[in-house]
Amino acid sequence: MERLINELRNNRKVIFDSGSFDDWCVYVVESDNLRKAPYDITYFTELKALSNQYEKDKVYNDFVSIYLLTTNTIGQNVIHLISKIVNTYKLQDQVIIEQWMSVIYGGMIAEENKVHAILKKRVKRLGMYQLLIMNLLPQFAANFSKGMKWRELDSIMTQYGF
Repeated sequence: MERLINELRNNRKVIFDSGSFDDWCVYVVESDNLRKAPYDITYFTELKALSNQYEKDKVYNDFVSIYLLTTNTIGQNVIHLISKIVNTYKLQDQVIIEQWMSVIYGGMIAEENKVHAILKKRVKRLGMYQLLIMNLLPQFAANFSKGMKWRELDSIMTQYGF
């Protein structure tokens, strides 16, 4: 069942719907109703490029402000925060930052709803930390945690302070 996460300024929507694993797949829906589930590497690549145009840690700190408010449900307070954050970017970057912050917000909600997940939304934070603070390549950050044991990841995250 389709659930709206955020209606974007460019007539796109970010939604949850059924995917191959569960009902928490995040999709970007175009104005013509064509929808696509973006890969982590896609938005990591674009967020990395954007981060290079702004003061150090801006994109990461904006992400963390969303992360801290994320629960297992869509919160209008977070959607409102995303809108406020978007307004702090250059006009030409607002559409893309709104889309990817909404997508990663949806991804964190999905992680919070995974039945057997132990690390929950912290997995997304690790990827963003590696990407934007450690300056690792998007492909590396997007795939780092795949196949790793939760205790090993938890230890790494704890070292980074989250």
